[in-house]
Amino acid sequence: MKIKKPKFWDKKYVTFFSVILWPLSFFYQIFLSLKKSITKKNKFSTPIICVGNLYIGGTGKTPIAIKIFEIFKDEKHPVVIKKNYKNQKDEIELLLKYSKVISHKKRSFSINEAASKKFDLLILDDGFQDFSINKNLNIICFNGQQKIGNGQTIPSGPLRQNLSALKDCHIILINGKKDYEFEQKLKKYNNNLKFFNFNYYPKNINEFKNRKLIAFAGIGNPENFFDILKSNRLNVIKEISFPDHYEYSRKDLDNLMDLEKKYNGKLVTTEKDYLRIGSFERKRFGMVPVKVKIEKEESFVELIKKFIK
Repeated sequence: MKIKKPKFWDKKYVTFFSVILWPLSFFYQIFLSLKKSITKKNKFSTPIICVGNLYIGGTGKTPIAIKIFEIFKDEKHPVVIKKNYKNQKDEIELLLKYSKVISHKKRSFSINEAASKKFDLLILDDGFQDFSINKNLNIICFNGQQKIGNGQTIPSGPLRQNLSALKDCHIILINGKKDYEFEQKLKKYNNNLKFFNFNYYPKNINEFKNRKLIAFAGIGNPENFFDILKSNRLNVIKEISFPDHYEYSRKDLDNLMDLEKKYNGKLVTTEKDYLRIGSFERKRFGMVPVKVKIEKEESFVELIKKFIK
């Protein structure tokens, strides 16, 4: 069972817990700096686009990796590279549903396999913190609601690295509305950053209209899923959050179905959560797949092409 993200991570001010944990964050960042300095960076002949994050979880890396695959699949031979984590089988299954995927315990193994199979564009789903790989293009995703949280690194806050790591980044993708103040804050660390916004749109919204919905999710930021439903004027009567990559037990599913009876509503969840539910039980649950729309997509694509020539 996984631990839910601490609420103090997203406070806009320093809290008691973030201060207490700050020494651990300090030593963690020293460890990362040392690791980066001593790690040999390997160059590969095939262009590599890395879709990463600084804020841990819930920033949209996987949907963006799929979107980039869809953009280039007709003019190139792309593949998504996903490190094989035991607790992220849901993301691999989701990627396989919409793209071609190679997944090993080491990204370098996957990259070499991709080269042997003549793929000519590699899309890393995560991997910004993998210092052993030289990337042609680094894209960092943020969510417009959480942004950088309290601005501290883990465990004092939600950031995997200090914002100074943005010096190695080229493009920032923000899920939500344009936020000039946030952009200027990030530009302090890299004035050459290019910013684009994207949003999620449910594919099957009409299926759930005029129904009472019990929404549940075990993703990085479950509230973002609930907001998508409500912003599309769906009647969400109850919201239930689970930890990221949560593996639902038989008891969890029974409890959810009891709530369905109690409130006379329809259980709905994300596509990733749906894939973590056994195939036999899935028929009892509604699933809301989303598509990604990137604002100024043509400019986004043209910018990418400059890095992968």
